[in-house]
Amino acid sequence: MATLFTKIIAGEIPGRFVWSDPTCVAFLTIEPLTDGHTMVVPRAEIEQWTDADEETWAHLQRVAGIIGRAQQAEWEAPRVGMLLEGFLVPHLHIHTWPAFSPEDFDPHAPMRDVGDERFEAAAQRLRTRLRSDGHGEHVPGPGALPA
Repeated sequence: MATLFTKIIAGEIPGRFVWSDPTCVAFLTIEPLTDGHTMVVPRAEIEQWTDADEETWAHLQRVAGIIGRAQQAEWEAPRVGMLLEGFLVPHLHIHTWPAFSPEDFDPHAPMRDVGDERFEAAAQRLRTRLRSDGHGEHVPGPGALPA
């Protein structure tokens, strides 16, 4: 059965993509801890990180690092958070977000509801930063589905 993330990757549910390659995609979460909060998700329906083969797991970590460094630079954040969880959606995903205080690391804190304009602005800022960091071949345009 297709997961929520599989449907986002397929374009059945909208997503604000900031990365796309043959192994994974990355898109902003709709309930961010901070602006730019992104999830790195394998295209394959892998239920949890312990089920991923070593090559896929290493690739996801590499992409999360690229995105994390871009988030830190773009938002001038002193830290970047990274979280693995897997209870809400049974599809491996790595959360990364620019963090400014210890409260930004609480995954149980109430999520912020941001409007579409602010949400898209954060996605565009991250896309622009990733392109300027030399990763343009993996950055889809606004509204584009991952190839």
